[in-house]
Amino acid sequence: MSATVTPRAAEVTARPPAAKDRPWAAVLALARFEARELLLHVPVFVFLLLYLAYSVYSLVAAERDGMTDYPVLQDADRATQSAPQLVALAVLLCVNHAVLRSRRHGTDRHFGVLPVRPWRRTLAHVLSVVPFAAAVAVVVTAEFAWAALKPGAVGHGSVAELAVAPLTVLLAGVIGVLLARLIHSAFAAPLFVVGLYVLLVVVSVAADGGTPHWLTWLSPVVPETGGAPLPSALLGRPAAWHALYLAGLTVTLLGAALLVSGRRTRPVAVVTAVALAATAAGVAGQSPGGSRQLTQARTVASVSPEKDQACTLRAGVRYCAFPEWTGRTADWAAVVERVEQLAGDRHDRLTVRQRVEARYGLTGDAALVPLAGPGQITVGTEWGGNRVPEFAVGVASVLVAGSEKEASGICDARAVTVMWLALAAQPDPMSAFAHVRLDDSTEGPGAVLAPTEPLVMSAEQTRMVRELLHRPSGDVTAAVRSGWTELTSPETSLTRVAQLLGVRAPEKEENRDDPCAS
Repeated sequence: MSATVTPRAAEVTARPPAAKDRPWAAVLALARFEARELLLHVPVFVFLLLYLAYSVYSLVAAERDGMTDYPVLQDADRATQSAPQLVALAVLLCVNHAVLRSRRHGTDRHFGVLPVRPWRRTLAHVLSVVPFAAAVAVVVTAEFAWAALKPGAVGHGSVAELAVAPLTVLLAGVIGVLLARLIHSAFAAPLFVVGLYVLLVVVSVAADGGTPHWLTWLSPVVPETGGAPLPSALLGRPAAWHALYLAGLTVTLLGAALLVSGRRTRPVAVVTAVALAATAAGVAGQSPGGSRQLTQARTVASVSPEKDQACTLRAGVRYCAFPEWTGRTADWAAVVERVEQLAGDRHDRLTVRQRVEARYGLTGDAALVPLAGPGQITVGTEWGGNRVPEFAVGVASVLVAGSEKEASGICDARAVTVMWLALAAQPDPMSAFAHVRLDDSTEGPGAVLAPTEPLVMSAEQTRMVRELLHRPSGDVTAAVRSGWTELTSPETSLTRVAQLLGVRAPEKEENRDDPCAS
């Protein structure tokens, strides 16, 4: 009797390994499934869509006003951090909801017969958040690259600053998973978010409206916006320490979630301990406030910027800028030359000096004090859009009054000459007229923005400037050049200015004791 080999034995040997023999494949498969489920959650889908739409809209809308044609990269990297917080919040709530799904449906007892252990399911839920953090990283990179590739870009970005947004999303997902493993309630995550917000408000109130520096930097996102861009050396932001803090905290909480889920092994404990040490190092590194050297550097840049600047001479005008802005002098020179041509090249050693007020930090928005030296013109660290006609107003004011300090008191008939010089040099004078006014109007009295103090205009002066802008530019230019001495004298009346420039005189001469009266 001969023995035979049955096909059954061959099938057994050829059968692919079971899931328990390929645990990581099962984890990745579960992570992919949970990632798709997360995307189908309304909050995640809506906020992710809104984030993408907002990013695209902000780029397109900003192109229209020209303000982003000259981005400052050390501000552009921080600008990527705030919007993704909505995505992070949605991920926290929805991943928490996903982890608690089996408890809500009463299927927890069935997991005991599955080859995927509880800690592996926890890891799969954390991995399901990675695609959303990666999507945010792609958007952040695209936004920064869009700014960095512009011809007018200046400054230096930070990889650590750009890493904040995706790290925040990843951290939020890990927090959501850990909360679900610690507290088996759907109310835990919303209460955590509300409680954290209330705690921050209470601490801020207790600190008399100003949160301490070390506590501020415990927040995942610290954008610090509001002030004019500062040179990179004056930022004083512990960006690298903060990124280390976020990465360390994320891994620490992940380790805690695995330990709670039953993965109490030496490798997990070691990784968690190392991550905790990294978190502590990040907190220690970011906690100190501005150093004495930073304070001194900010003071020097604010009070004596010439010590940090390089100067170039173009057509008889000196342009002094901080090192990162030296490539922008050609744009400033184009405005100065257009205004000078209208005035008949009447200048005596003009100096355009870039200035900042850095003593109040990145959020300070203090006005710049007018320069007292003759022929000195202030230009800020922002450029493009409305900043161009504002700078032209500053240039014209110094040409007419002699110095910024003298120009700060102009609210007499000289304002007509100043405004025509500044606006006639613009591609679209009437549009620039509206944009440079504080109330965006071209009628009635109003204040005109400038690099330092604003210029005050009466209703009649506004009307005269409007009429001049509708006249042929060549005729007005000839009248300005021939009557320059009277037009730049504070003693010249508004009626006389109207006669010199060929526009309708005011019906009633303005009060010489109160020249700003409308």
